[in-house]
Amino acid sequence: MDSMVLIGESGVGKSNLLSRFTRNEFNHDSRTTIGVEFSTRSVLVNGVTVKTQIWDTAGLERYRAITSA
Repeated sequence: MDSMVLIGESGVGKSNLLSRFTRNEFNHDSRTTIGVEFSTRSVLVNGVTVKTQIWDTAGLERYRAITSA
């Protein structure tokens, strides 16, 4: 399984990017991520199924230690 980590400042849309890509959902009123969350998605690439685990990190400064570990 491959992994991908979404990092960036708070409020830029990391959580909505994750939910759109993995569940085809978009929430205009999404909540702030506390710590980290993840989801998985399988996609077909050149005839091969690739399963990817996508991690959504908190963008707030107080959680910076989590994303720099």
